[in-house]
Amino acid sequence: MSITSFLKSTLTALALVTGGSLFAQGTPINAAAFDALVAQGPVASADAIAASTWASKIKQAGTLRLGGTQTSNLFSLLNEKDNRLRGFDAGLAQLITRYILGDAAKFQFTQVTSSTREQVLINDQVDMVLATYSITPARAEKISFAGPYYTSQAGVLVKANNKTIQSYNDLAGKKAATQAGSTGPAILAQFAPKAIVQEFQTHQEALDALRQGRVDAYVTDHTLLLNALSLGSGDAKLAGAPFGAQDPYGIGLPKGSDGVAFINAFLKQLQADGTWAKLWTISIGQRTGNTDVPTPPALP
Repeated sequence: MSITSFLKSTLTALALVTGGSLFAQGTPINAAAFDALVAQGPVASADAIAASTWASKIKQAGTLRLGGTQTSNLFSLLNEKDNRLRGFDAGLAQLITRYILGDAAKFQFTQVTSSTREQVLINDQVDMVLATYSITPARAEKISFAGPYYTSQAGVLVKANNKTIQSYNDLAGKKAATQAGSTGPAILAQFAPKAIVQEFQTHQEALDALRQGRVDAYVTDHTLLLNALSLGSGDAKLAGAPFGAQDPYGIGLPKGSDGVAFINAFLKQLQADGTWAKLWTISIGQRTGNTDVPTPPALP
């Protein structure tokens, strides 16, 4: 998933407040619960820090240089009232900061985009990038990835009053929107070959088409749909479970960094002690009405 997609999702949702009730402002994050969870995160021992050159460098500097985003409602959104970043990615970044430095606030933030994420690592401008960063072979040639810490698949979005589409299996003969140039057309060709596919240039255009009833469903990345739903007023819903190939999100690190092993061990700890599930519930589950916590991705 690209950061640009999340920017489009957030801006689209806000624009639709004036254009219709679909995706009006939804439930805000429980800031107190988020802050409390981060504040209770573990702190690494001196031996654990010393065993990692990457972590030792950050410990010595006294600040973790973080590449991220401030515009993703579920993953990393800046609250301008208290100047705090909250969301699933933001929570992991702050937990890692606390683990190394003993204080979750000791990070220096750099805004990144889908076109700058590798370069800021190559140029040693940041220590890590945590920004819904899909692990791909091409990117892995330039940088290293810890994780995956999250995975996404395709999803189907319909109006809340739609009773005929329960999953992608019900799209035969239905008008299904997707984004041109994305994996959507191929996914529909594979999983719903009898759907009437309508391609739109942008996420906003596809959402508009669904809101206006010009299509019956919208098929795109499940995480992108969750991000839109988190801004919703209950006029739309997900039809069925995510489907298709898994898209793994990783934490970008400098090429060859021993921080990969350090962070992966930490992620395993968060999964084992329930912190991963709690962070997902606060950042995503409670925001989108999802009560079933997904199974975290397997770590190397």
